Amino acid sequence: MEEKGARTLTGRVVSDKMQKTVAVEIERLVKHPTYGKFIRRTTKVLAHDEGGTVKTGDTVIITPCRPMSRHKSWRVLEVVQRATGL
Repeated sequence: MEEKGARTLTGRVVSDKMQKTVAVEIERLVKHPTYGKFIRRTTKVLAHDEGGTVKTGDTVIITPCRPMSRHKSWRVLEVVQRATGL
């Protein structure tokens, strides 16, 4: 059950080699303190994928949850866009 206004992040799946776990890369823009130029910064988090349907290259929405392991405390809420096959 979702809480109202739960925090969500959008990112791109960079690895799906684990069972029920995907690595999601979240990109954000940060302003340089001196020069004012916007720089891309990335953060990589592990997210729980119960169905195992998410593949590398998919864009997903993730939300925080209770810690499921040492590094995994996010879960995949929905797939926004599927990766195009090459």
